[in-house]
Amino acid sequence: MEKPVLTIADIDQEAVTALLDRYGLTLQHHPAGARLPGSFWGDAEAGLIGNTVHVRPDTPIHSLLHESCHYICMDAERRRNLHTDAGGDTDEENAVCYLQILLADDIPEMGHARMLEDMDAWGYSFRLGSAARWFEEDAEDALAWLLREKLVEGGRPTYRLRGGDSHD
Repeated sequence: MEKPVLTIADIDQEAVTALLDRYGLTLQHHPAGARLPGSFWGDAEAGLIGNTVHVRPDTPIHSLLHESCHYICMDAERRRNLHTDAGGDTDEENAVCYLQILLADDIPEMGHARMLEDMDAWGYSFRLGSAARWFEEDAEDALAWLLREKLVEGGRPTYRLRGGDSHD
């Protein structure tokens, strides 16, 4: 049997709240089975409206971090009008995936190795067949994008939003 992906119910809520707070993001919890406002994919997948990430107990952590990283990586104009569809181009999407892997280390129960496993389990697709191979062998463009936008420095997140500080 495949190991299920890590969900909101599986982690320390203080750690994830503290991480999101560094970016000016708010975590809004909804009851099990509730329709999540701002969810692009539906079901348990995280929703994003403005600076609020909507989750329920079965929301995967990879989804929470992916939507949060969209907010972090988008420009201020898109951030101001954000509702459900984060938009962006392929380069930004790759940067979002790379950043979510780095930020996974800020959640004790997750870490980047588990993030890579969960990304594969959910069905993220990469040219080399796995999130780990992409991250280690094929993500130079994503890292270059994050460095150029000053979202990563020295291999770690800067906890800044694209085009500004942590609270745009």
